[in-house]
Amino acid sequence: MHRINVLALGPKNFNTSLDELKEHLNFKLTIASDDLERQISNVFDVLFVHEDCLKNINIKKKLLEQKNKIKILVSSSIKKNIDNFTDILILPTKIKDINKIIEDTVVKKDFNKNSSIKIKEYVLDKNEKKLSKNNVFILLTEKEIQLLELFLANKKSISKSDILEKVWKYSADADTHTVETHIYRLRKKIKTKFLDDSFILNDKNGYML
Repeated sequence: MHRINVLALGPKNFNTSLDELKEHLNFKLTIASDDLERQISNVFDVLFVHEDCLKNINIKKKLLEQKNKIKILVSSSIKKNIDNFTDILILPTKIKDINKIIEDTVVKKDFNKNSSIKIKEYVLDKNEKKLSKNNVFILLTEKEIQLLELFLANKKSISKSDILEKVWKYSADADTHTVETHIYRLRKKIKTKFLDDSFILNDKNGYML
């Protein structure tokens, strides 16, 4: 993982306390300056926001605009509304808890990002093994997911023998009939649920999306 960049926003005593802990933190910490509008739009992985900042309407509005950034609210109350935040850290806290919440939220975001793949007008969720479209989904097997990833990674059609090599690794109990069977079943699932019979295409050279 790259060094996590964190922008801390809070009152003077909060910022000073964090600054004094710098050498114990597992991330690169930047304290927000007066030029907040430019800073907040900069390349920071996490915005670490003290609850007092939300009293400033301009800062609150600017924070809400950062939809793709991880935003962690630092609050003295667990009852605080965190609808627009990724997580909340309750004060008082410990250094290990600060490091943990920062690292865990970044790992989780990266994991979710890598596991959700756009395929045509569908979304493949590798974590839940789902292919979905407009709140309708089908469950996939591990081999079906591997097939879709292989098709997606190739612009041209892929032969049965190449599919066998890359997905089944020439397993002793697999042959080109195995490939045909799996693709037939996957096509049937997609057609039954989504009424789509052109999701997986084929030509004389093999299969493609």
